[in-house]
Amino acid sequence: MAKLDEDYEWVEVESYLPDRTSGLHGKVHMRPLPGQRFPVDLHVECGRRLRKDYPVGTRFRVLAKLTDREGGGEYLYSSWQWKFEVLWRPDQPT
Repeated sequence: MAKLDEDYEWVEVESYLPDRTSGLHGKVHMRPLPGQRFPVDLHVECGRRLRKDYPVGTRFRVLAKLTDREGGGEYLYSSWQWKFEVLWRPDQPT
């Protein structure tokens, strides 16, 4: 069930390997970076490309909205069709 009163906003997220994957799909997941209005343990649904084409630990800026599932918890949603920005990759020199 969508949260109609929530707007899309730019959120910085990173890919990571969760300690536990029970109830989760896939090995690599996305979460918000600290220091934003969303908790870092909130899941992010976005394009598979961000998880498959970039190394774990890559940081992105995505347009996302807080939403929820019927019978489930809250999460951030970003369409797989939308553009994103790569902020940092662990395989590139600083």
